[in-house]
Amino acid sequence: MIYLGDKPLSVGDFYRVLFENEKVQISASALDKVQKSHDFLKSFAKNKIIYGINTGLGPMAQYKIKDEEQKQLQLNLIRSHASGMGNDIPLKASKSAVLARLNTLLQAYSGVHVSVVELLTNFINLNIIPAIPEHGGVGASGDLVQLAHIALNLIGEGEVYFQNEKMPAEDAFRKAGLNPIEMHVREGLALMNGTSVMSGIGMLNLIRSNQLIEWSTIASALINEIVEAYDDHLSEALNGVKHHVGQSEIARKLRHLLEGSVLTRDRQEHLYNQKQEVEIFEDKVQEYYSLRCVPQVLGPILDTVKYTTQIVVDEIQSANDNPIIKAEEENVFHGGNFHGDYVALEMDKLRIVITKLSMLAERQINFLMNHKINGILPPFVNLGTLGLNLGMQGVQFTAVSTTAENQTLATPIYTHSIPNNNDNQDIVSMGTNSALLTAKVIDNAFQVLSIEMLTLAQAVDALSFQNKISKANRHYYELVRNEVPAFKEDDKRYPDVMRVYEMMKNTHFNL
Repeated sequence: MIYLGDKPLSVGDFYRVLFENEKVQISASALDKVQKSHDFLKSFAKNKIIYGINTGLGPMAQYKIKDEEQKQLQLNLIRSHASGMGNDIPLKASKSAVLARLNTLLQAYSGVHVSVVELLTNFINLNIIPAIPEHGGVGASGDLVQLAHIALNLIGEGEVYFQNEKMPAEDAFRKAGLNPIEMHVREGLALMNGTSVMSGIGMLNLIRSNQLIEWSTIASALINEIVEAYDDHLSEALNGVKHHVGQSEIARKLRHLLEGSVLTRDRQEHLYNQKQEVEIFEDKVQEYYSLRCVPQVLGPILDTVKYTTQIVVDEIQSANDNPIIKAEEENVFHGGNFHGDYVALEMDKLRIVITKLSMLAERQINFLMNHKINGILPPFVNLGTLGLNLGMQGVQFTAVSTTAENQTLATPIYTHSIPNNNDNQDIVSMGTNSALLTAKVIDNAFQVLSIEMLTLAQAVDALSFQNKISKANRHYYELVRNEVPAFKEDDKRYPDVMRVYEMMKNTHFNL
């Protein structure tokens, strides 16, 4: 059980809810704070002008709303903005958004009735997943359109996924024995104003990005090992003199993966302590950059993921709607905490670095495929008859094509603001678009890395290195081989790559 409200949620907490179906429970103290915030707002709002309670919304805030119409205003807001289009976002992303919204409301600066946080908790624990369309949010008043679809579900309307089926929300409520929320003071606006969809998708992106970094490090260790690379480019002595935490951490991981290797070479032994009487060296004195510079390439990617994690955790722990209700100060503050620039910028950065990770994988694949540059493997790591069989030739096209798509998608969207809402929202973040594009780039990177891992397994077999690679690398080699045995004859390769892809996505590392 994960208790909510008393401490910040971590990436690990999100992982347990999304991948292990861990249940959540609101602490008694958090519920008490939510109740006090609601009671204060209900009392404070009498005879005062407060945006979104007794005023219109957005550019229509100049219109006063009658007391007897206030609840209808909240319902009108939800229904009118539940206007998204396109495919539904992935179910784990939607559930992550629900958890992010719940945690934000538990900060008790939104004035919602306790029934709202209780129903969101039931959604998580019963796996009632809102159907949230991918298109609609511009990330300025937060994820207005996508969050409206969550709010719509909470009033018993719209569609949800429940018991492996998409159905009307009212059917899911009936099956689960739940009741929709009722409108009180500002439930509609509090549910819809905020960054919880972009942040929820962002959390899932971060979990996946950590997986990708581990797999890229594993692939890089294995490729260095099978070419019998010198090991000083991974050493603490070399990487420690460049003062970046990520670089040193990647180098340490590589050394751990290669521990006990009989294949990697010591430069001291092979080049320093032996007199070389030749003019041209047959063996490379240094490896290609895609092998030798792995700490310098993956290091900034790791550092970016760590920094982005802190920003997204801070956002999820923040009150990100408007206005902000501060019962302890007996005041209501109007501003723009719903603006998504923090998350939008981080998702752009994450998309750029994961694209670079896929580029590294593609270059390593090319090194393995091209016998003229690796000098030890048959063309296209072909274990069959050269000329008659084609080996891994076909899948290289897929790796190149997918990497090229990532390079296009890496273009920042943070700088692509388009004013809307009668120019009330005259500068926007596009944060949800950025998060969704990043999710696409991450999935593409898994596809490229799955091709690399299958190619590496074929390379190990081509060199008969199964019993020579390090213990750690042998474990990951065997994970691939459990899915796809070594092959010589040509056959359709897409089922093989997909099995490796699924295995990699379902192999989780410590968060």
